[in-house]
Amino acid sequence: MENLQSGVTGVISFRRWSRSSWAVFSSLGRSIRIGVLSLSCSILVLPGHSQEQPDSIPSSSSGREIELEEVVVSAQRTPVVQSELMRVVQVVTLTEIAQHSSAGLAGLLEHLRGVDIRQRGAFGIQADISIRGGTFDQTLILLNGINLTDPQTGHHNLNLPVDLSSVERIEVLQGPGARIFGPNAFNGAINIITADPDRRGITATLSGGEFGLFQSSVSAVLALGKINQHISLGWNRSNGYQENTDFSNLNMFYRAVVPSGPGSFDMQAGFTQRAFGANSFYSPRFPAQAEETRAAFISVKYKPGRRINLNPAVYWRRHHDRFELFRDDAPLWYPGHNYHMTDVAGATVNWMHVAGYGRLSLGADYRFEHIFSNVLGNPMAVPRSVPGEPGEEFTRSYQRQSLSMMAEQSVFLENFSVSAGLLMHLNASLPNGISIYPGIDLGWQVHKLIRWYATANRTLRLPTFTDLFYNSPTNAGNPDLKPEEALALESGFKLNKGAVNAEISVYRQWGKNMIDWVKPAGNEIWQSLNHTMIHVAGIEAGADFDLRKSGSQKVVRHIGLHYSWTKADKHSRGFTSLYALDILKHKVDMSLGHSITSKSGIDWKLSFQDRSGGYQPYVDGAYVDEIPYHPVLLAYVKAFWNPGAFQVFAEVSNILNTKVMDHANVLQPGRWMLAGVKYQLQLK
Repeated sequence: MENLQSGVTGVISFRRWSRSSWAVFSSLGRSIRIGVLSLSCSILVLPGHSQEQPDSIPSSSSGREIELEEVVVSAQRTPVVQSELMRVVQVVTLTEIAQHSSAGLAGLLEHLRGVDIRQRGAFGIQADISIRGGTFDQTLILLNGINLTDPQTGHHNLNLPVDLSSVERIEVLQGPGARIFGPNAFNGAINIITADPDRRGITATLSGGEFGLFQSSVSAVLALGKINQHISLGWNRSNGYQENTDFSNLNMFYRAVVPSGPGSFDMQAGFTQRAFGANSFYSPRFPAQAEETRAAFISVKYKPGRRINLNPAVYWRRHHDRFELFRDDAPLWYPGHNYHMTDVAGATVNWMHVAGYGRLSLGADYRFEHIFSNVLGNPMAVPRSVPGEPGEEFTRSYQRQSLSMMAEQSVFLENFSVSAGLLMHLNASLPNGISIYPGIDLGWQVHKLIRWYATANRTLRLPTFTDLFYNSPTNAGNPDLKPEEALALESGFKLNKGAVNAEISVYRQWGKNMIDWVKPAGNEIWQSLNHTMIHVAGIEAGADFDLRKSGSQKVVRHIGLHYSWTKADKHSRGFTSLYALDILKHKVDMSLGHSITSKSGIDWKLSFQDRSGGYQPYVDGAYVDEIPYHPVLLAYVKAFWNPGAFQVFAEVSNILNTKVMDHANVLQPGRWMLAGVKYQLQLK
């Protein structure tokens, strides 16, 4: 592979390539080879082989969909060529992350089309993410292709051990991904890819702002002999924008690529610790709640040489959670805090075969999930001590294990392509212990600039441990919950012409046994149950204009406009929905990046959000009549100056000081200002 061309235009071109060992969603160990392909992005790209570099005026088109030409990408399990279909994937590029890293992961993702970020605090400390009207439990989270989704609750899915200063790109697959990733990629998947250990350099950031905000991070990519390493450390804190919204967050991450014969081992490990005031987290009846979490994980993947298409990986993750319903002055009836320790271990292997009739891919994935708790699970015969909490004991436990087997076949005919595959999932929680989830994708190059695609997929999501077992004075879990299942159809067009990238798509999803926490009228207990059916339909459209690519514009660098409409055909009659029905009905995202001088610029973002559903305000110790969520207009601005290796920046979030309530009775921060400096040194 040589003569790599990349830059701020968002076009990546490999003029020559060979079928390398890292050829397909290599972050998951799959092997893919591809010719010239117009694709929005590659959620399946090998971490570290996304080579877009920032210039002195970084682009600010967060979520901009880019064209990849002659690059190893795939939105499915098998190889693709020019005539193959595409999946809807949005990417946050390296330049955009570098320009907006202080906003945090949630701040970046919030402006992506079809993505909903619901927060209970600032800077993503208590953030939930959903895609296309789904819930936060229906999105699969990966770090360099390793599944870090938390089985205790989706509230912990973004408890990741990396700061954005260590991230090279973020890729968001929209629509069901069970056929590719297995269970819980119900409405999509997000793959967070860290900096390539081959790219030497040091990055350090220091910033501060209102409400005692302090952010710091350092990331280094260095070589020790033949071993390439990536090491990062980050810490941030705040006193909080109102009572009981303070937070502290520590992240540590390490990754190494170790050569071994014709291939290499890709190893990563991380640790994160968060402590925060969880104001009204589960109920406004007891607003002075708090939580502390810590998580550690390790994974090892083997990338074989060119002639071997067998890719294995193993991983392990442990997550600790202490939830305090009363941070101080607990009443006499309070039995004590909730303690949880969740372990996830897994192994995956994938194999590919290329023949004249097409490409065949086979894979298997084993996953073991276990929890010790004093609240969640079944009673234990012998209690177990809680690590780091003297005198506290786990009294309950629960475990489940599953085996997923995948197969996919792709065939290419001139301008047409078809790919069909299935997931066979074995799990004791399924009605018959086993179920099949098929899917098919079609693609047609209507014109050299326009591509039509269509997909049909069946998908599933297993209930979390919280869905099954959480009981409190205000909550009642349900151990008899069934897995969620859905059939999804989608079709759309993509256009790519020079400086213009545009897309429009429509989708429809028929869901059954959908899980939600609901509160019947006149009742103060939230209950976990399966809705009979929830059907979701939507339209998404967007366009990005990279005016530098046209060569006719120097001041305005980028303009983006994206719209999504989502509708669920089941309403909360007779009960209040906590999650499943409170979807973003309308969402408009606009972005503008323009230069001031050759080394400075300003980036603007504007988001209009109209959420369906409503909530019951808690006033004077009682719930009152339900009121609808009100539409909000959010604005963000960042100014920067790049004198050499340094960048000096200042930014303001929620410029209009809009009153925002993503969850019932949990007010989000208003206007918040911060400033800082970033230093970046490239090493040879």
